[in-house]
Amino acid sequence: MTPSATAAELKSCPLYINGKAVISTGPKDIQRNPATGEAVAEIPRCTPEEISAAIDAAHKAFPAWSRTPVVQRCKVLFKFRELLEANAQELIGLITEENGKTREEAQGSFDRGIECIEFACGAPTLMMGDTVDRVGTSVDSWSTRYPLGVCVGITPFNFPIMVPLWMFPLAIACGNTFVLKPSDKVPRTAARMVELAQEAGMPPGVLNLVHGAKSTVDQLLTDPRVRAVSFVGSSAVAKYIYETAANNGKRVQALGGAKNHSVVMPDADMKSTVAAVMGSGFGCAGERCLATSVVVAVGEIGDPLVKELVRAADNLTVGNGCDVKTGMGPVITDESKKRILSYIELGEKEGAVLARDGRKDPVANGKGYFVGPTILDKVDPESRLAKEEIFGPVLSVIRVKDLKEAIDVVSQSEYGNAASVFTRSGGAARHFTQNVTAGMVGINVGVPAPVAFFPFSGWKGSFFGDLHALGKDGVSFYTETKVVTCRWPD
Repeated sequence: MTPSATAAELKSCPLYINGKAVISTGPKDIQRNPATGEAVAEIPRCTPEEISAAIDAAHKAFPAWSRTPVVQRCKVLFKFRELLEANAQELIGLITEENGKTREEAQGSFDRGIECIEFACGAPTLMMGDTVDRVGTSVDSWSTRYPLGVCVGITPFNFPIMVPLWMFPLAIACGNTFVLKPSDKVPRTAARMVELAQEAGMPPGVLNLVHGAKSTVDQLLTDPRVRAVSFVGSSAVAKYIYETAANNGKRVQALGGAKNHSVVMPDADMKSTVAAVMGSGFGCAGERCLATSVVVAVGEIGDPLVKELVRAADNLTVGNGCDVKTGMGPVITDESKKRILSYIELGEKEGAVLARDGRKDPVANGKGYFVGPTILDKVDPESRLAKEEIFGPVLSVIRVKDLKEAIDVVSQSEYGNAASVFTRSGGAARHFTQNVTAGMVGINVGVPAPVAFFPFSGWKGSFFGDLHALGKDGVSFYTETKVVTCRWPD
C-alpha cells in the first residue's frame, strides 16, 4: 500500500463490536497522509450507542472468557501472532501511510509489538500465585490471580501497532475482555489488527474497537462496566485520564509525555554517540516518548559534538517514508508542524544559537508535514525550550561543566521518562544511573526502551498510576489477587 495510491472514494474504517465489523453511523473526519497531505480515509466518531454496545459486548463475553483455561487463551494469541507475521508487509505499509514513519521504523515498531504478544503468551506462568504451607498449626495459605473484567485501551498516534499491543494481548491473556480506542489520526492499523484477531479465533466480544475523540474517551472512562483503563499520550491528557477514571472507581495506568536528556561526557566515543543521539532525537521525526530532546554536553565535548551532530543532520534524508532512502519522515499533522515551528522561533527569541535550521530544508516547504532536523545550541536550562515537550525533530543542546550539573539539569525537569549517559567511565555511568530521576536509563543507548518483560517505567509527570505497562507490573495491573487461608479438621 503506497501513499500515492489514494482511491477515488476514501477508504472506510470500521469499528468492531461482538466480533463483527460495523460501519459507524456517527460523523466522519478526514484522515490525511502526512507525507503528501492527501485525503486517504474517512474516520468515524462513534455514537454513544455504538460505544455502549462495544462495552456491553465485552461485559457479556467476560464470564466465559475468564473461565477459559489460560493455555487456551494463549493459543488464540499464538495464532494471532502468526497472522500478524503473515500480514506484516501490509501492516507496515499501513503504519507508514497513516503515521509517516519510514519503512524501517515501522518494521521496528512492528517487531516490538510482536515481542509484546510473545510476552503475553507466557501468562500460564506469569499468573502463578504463591503458596506457603503451614503458616499456622494445620493452616495453609496460597494466592491466585483473577482477571478484572472489561479493560479499555486508549492509544496514541505515534505507534499505531506497538502501543495497542502493549495492552490488549496481556489483558486478554490474563482473562479480561477489551475495548480498544486508537488515536483518531491512525485508526486503520488497529482496525486491521482486530480483524486479524477475529480470524485467529478470538471469541465474539473479547476484543472490541471503537473510534472517536474526547467524547468517546469520556464515555469509556465513566461507564461502570469498565474496570481498568490503560492510556498513552501527553501528560496533560494522562493526568485527566487518571483523575477521571480513578474518580469513577477504575484502575488506571496513564503514560504521559517526556523531556528526555542525553548526557554526553568528555570521554564519550564520538561516532557511536552521534549515531545514537541522531537516532533518538530524529528517529520517528522526534514523535516518541523516549526521544532525546535535550543533549547535555559536559565540558569540552560541546563544540565538537554540536559540529558532528550538524554534519549528521545535514546528511539525513528527509522525505516520504515509503522511499528506502528516507531517514526521517513527516510529523503527523499540519497543526503539529506549526507547533514545532513555533518552538524553533521561541528558541531564537530566548537566545539559543540556531546551529541547524530545519525550516530551510527544501522538503519543509513542499507538500506534506515536514520539519527538517533542527539543532539549537547553548540553550538556557530555565527556558521554555529546555523544559516543555516539543514532540518533533528539534534537539536542544545545554552546556554544563560537570556530571553533577548535568544530573541537576535532568532532575529539574517535571518529566521523568528516560535519560541516557554516554561515557567510557563505569564510575560515571554508575553515578548517573543511581542519581538520575528518570524511570528508564540508558548507558551509551539513545532510546532505552525496555523489552516487553520489563515495565515501561516512567517517573514524575511522565506517569500517573501505580502499576506500569508491560512486565510483571502489567500482569499485576490486569489481575487482582485472592488469598486463601485454609484449615482442615483432622
